[in-house]
Amino acid sequence: MYHAVGRRPADTVYGLSVSPGAFRTQMEILAGRGFTPLTTAALGESWRTGRPLPSRPVLITFDDGYEGVHRHALPVLAEHGFAATVFVTTGWLRGTYDEGGALDTMLGWGQVRELASTGVEIGGHSHTHPQLDQLGDAALRAEAVRCREIVGAELGAPPVSFAYPYGYSSRRVRRSVRAAGFAQSLAVGNALARRRQGPYALERVTVRRSTGAAEFARLVEGRDVARTFAADRVLTKGFAVVRGARRARRRLAAPGTAADRG
Repeated sequence: MYHAVGRRPADTVYGLSVSPGAFRTQMEILAGRGFTPLTTAALGESWRTGRPLPSRPVLITFDDGYEGVHRHALPVLAEHGFAATVFVTTGWLRGTYDEGGALDTMLGWGQVRELASTGVEIGGHSHTHPQLDQLGDAALRAEAVRCREIVGAELGAPPVSFAYPYGYSSRRVRRSVRAAGFAQSLAVGNALARRRQGPYALERVTVRRSTGAAEFARLVEGRDVARTFAADRVLTKGFAVVRGARRARRRLAAPGTAADRG
């Protein structure tokens, strides 16, 4: 799971960014070790139909839709003939639907179309990048549906894959994303994707500015993943409890709930 790719990204995304040189090195590691990148849609289709996966399959995914994915990552992907998926936050991209709030320079729709024309899968990442599990049902549905409608209008076909902003989801969120028409969704989890996770809770491993070549090689081979992200998992569990409590308080405080009636 990548975010921004750039030499001098904004401070707000720096920790989750990678430099162009580091990205090139990481793709060379994948090529040298015989990995076969595929799109998220291709993985979902393979697991649904039983079609065999390629040798040493790996997903290369980018969240949000930062401009550096087109400027720096696309040429490297093209050199290796690598497939990838870019999950776009439609309300952050430059152009007609921009609602502000983007953390750095984002893709424009012309660049999105160029990525798609090269075979890069364009997936959905919500419209305004909220914590989906904190939204009411109507707002939650609107985020997924609006995103899918916009991508479909711009590219001529609706996206089939989704990635949860911040990696946050719940059973209710997953049901809503599925109802919006997405066939599979990615979380974070910082673990390898397994079929038993189900098509709407597939996990990924985060690549950061601090991820060196040796660590990247270990992670893609599935070594030391749990130890590398032990602190992240503790924080994730804590955040889940806090978000659940916030959601419960909002539900009780909403008009017409038991709190108001009692």
